[in-house]
Amino acid sequence: MARLIKTEKEVEGRYTEQWIVVDEDALDQWPEGPLEVVGREVPRIDGHDRARGLAGYTADVRLPGLLQAAVLRSPHARARVKSIDLSPALAADGVRAAVGPDDIEGLTDEPAYMGAAVAAVAADTFGAARAAIDLIDVEWEELEPLLDPDEAVKQGSLLDESVTYERGDFERGLAEADAVVEAEYRTQVVLHNSLETHQSIAHWEDGGLTIYISTQYIWGVRAAVAKQTGLPEDKVRVICLAMGGGFGSKNSPGDYTPIAIELAKRTGQPVRCALTRREENVAAGNRNATIQRITAAARADGTLTALGGEFVNAIGFSGWSSSTEGPMQMLYACENMRTVKHSAKLNLPPMAAFRAPGFVEGTFGLECLLDELAAKLDIDPLELRRRNYADSDRMDERPFSSKQLAECYRRAEPHWQRRNEVRASSSGPWKRGVGLASQIWYGGGGPPSYAWVRVGSNGHAQVVTAMQDIGTGSRTAMAQIAAEELGIPVDHVHVSLGDSARGPYATLSAGSSTIPSMGPATRSAAADAKRQILEIAAQRFNLEERVLDLKGGKIVSADGGAWELTEITGLLEDAQILGNGARGPNPTGMRVLTFGVQVAEVAVDVETGEVRVDKIVAIHDVGRVINALGASSQVEGGIIQGLGHTLSEERLVDPHTGRVLTQSLDAYKLPTIADVPEIVTDLVDVPDPHLTNLGAKGLGEPPIIPVAAAVANAIRDATGADVRSLPISREEMLKALREAEAKKRVPVGTASS
Repeated sequence: MARLIKTEKEVEGRYTEQWIVVDEDALDQWPEGPLEVVGREVPRIDGHDRARGLAGYTADVRLPGLLQAAVLRSPHARARVKSIDLSPALAADGVRAAVGPDDIEGLTDEPAYMGAAVAAVAADTFGAARAAIDLIDVEWEELEPLLDPDEAVKQGSLLDESVTYERGDFERGLAEADAVVEAEYRTQVVLHNSLETHQSIAHWEDGGLTIYISTQYIWGVRAAVAKQTGLPEDKVRVICLAMGGGFGSKNSPGDYTPIAIELAKRTGQPVRCALTRREENVAAGNRNATIQRITAAARADGTLTALGGEFVNAIGFSGWSSSTEGPMQMLYACENMRTVKHSAKLNLPPMAAFRAPGFVEGTFGLECLLDELAAKLDIDPLELRRRNYADSDRMDERPFSSKQLAECYRRAEPHWQRRNEVRASSSGPWKRGVGLASQIWYGGGGPPSYAWVRVGSNGHAQVVTAMQDIGTGSRTAMAQIAAEELGIPVDHVHVSLGDSARGPYATLSAGSSTIPSMGPATRSAAADAKRQILEIAAQRFNLEERVLDLKGGKIVSADGGAWELTEITGLLEDAQILGNGARGPNPTGMRVLTFGVQVAEVAVDVETGEVRVDKIVAIHDVGRVINALGASSQVEGGIIQGLGHTLSEERLVDPHTGRVLTQSLDAYKLPTIADVPEIVTDLVDVPDPHLTNLGAKGLGEPPIIPVAAAVANAIRDATGADVRSLPISREEMLKALREAEAKKRVPVGTASS
């Protein structure tokens, strides 16, 4: 019997209430630990196609008559278009259409950041379109940009109202403390640099509109395009069969999609609008910079008495203000807290979600400050964290649906105990040390999400759902879940996804929510198909259904009988069994979160400032592990991306004009394989007993969160230097070393900042 209920859905820490229809007969969770297929190492089922260039990315789509678009983007951080003439571009060879600021939403004659779209051209080739852009006659009035986050806060240039959070009595907590530490931490702008650039193809056909797009949210793009064009949503088809990276930046249509739609409408031909690599660095979004002025206070025994501070998110001209203060509010048991967050609106390219937005930055500040506090109290940093362990969510006193952080700490112990040995291995100018940092993040996902499972006469199954696999291996995980429930080999399962016209609704692939949202729906659909198979088998063999099960590709009976699955499915001939499944509600009154700790070993050349990360041990609690191989790959990818954020990546901007200076990969330093340390992955793999029929939480974002803090704390362990700004370049490292040396020379009892 169907039941209508209201439940909570979470993505990126933003909670919404959601009405869903659920079935009464919920599935029990599988037993803990690796099963026949789930929990095992399974290579990606589309891995060979990706490696051989056979996977169908948006960049590979070729349609008859396909035109290419190019975009005129503002070279100024703030300007006004005094006049613009598209006619020279329209007269150029191969040009089919052009649009300007008055033609569509998304093009502007008052660009507020370098890279804002002003006009666009469609031509037979991209070269012709690019050449035509250069012919557009435009007169600019350059205006004074606002670039400083603190000045923006002072002027009231904010994207949203400032947010204050308080619990307990912050001032009383400071007064009760035996030790107080204060520091300012800064994090930089980091760029996604997806291997497949942001792009769309718009094709008006069959009385509607088809969009091929590199996206993390097929259904969100569908809804946005329908709203923009005035079409009914069922007249908009969105397709993304394979995607080459997004990291949070591909959750919306961007400016390139409406440009392609309008140019396709004007020309009557399909149009591709794809960002170039240089455009990726100015117009695709970014992780915003932050300033964190924070305080931690504790009694002599290490009990935290107060946490608080001011957080400034340097958003850029648009985006949203992520919860940089979230780790401080949620990670530890502290009764007295006061945080203030400002979202500075600047004449800089827009913020877009980037793998654990806010929590990567906030964890860097919080976890480094805690190590400073531990040193002041002469308490072991790991012990300090244990003494302030939170048993429930202190923001609204909800219990956690599960929490294995204490087990993570236990597993970290032997790696943490190596620090004396590691420090002793220092030689010459190379000083070595060990640091750690804790992690908290969301990852519970939520409904609605749906899946179908079709079983044919050959006993093979097909999972059908209009979800996305954004490169994380979600397709393989769905195949494993269906195979486990149906008792068939994983290579007997095919997964069809990525097309809004050929599968049921699925959630977006962001916020570590794909597997915990889609996995339960897939299992539910497979269970429905399994139930039907066993009903048919019971009739065929004149047995009670309750004594039958599916295992190893066979129908087995409790009395010892066994028959090949095809003995039943073969009876169907051209008929099929169709199972339906939906994702159920989140646990009522509980907070679903992920936890973890990472331990980093580093070496620092105190003469040159070079920092080398030798090893990172990542221990995480993410509920049930579906694919052990895919999970370890996610951990490795998150850590490598985190190392780029920690040590080398930074968007550089002219401080006077706001022009982006790092527009190419030779100027923007991404980590390479030479920068990758030894990575040890240790996942607790205990299902969340309250979360859906799987007990699986998300893993996409947790591994990146503690990297910077763990590395910075290891640097402190090695050298005594406090690193408070990212990236930790050689210049930054040498500056921190000089400051540490200066502190040593300050006489005891002398005040210092």
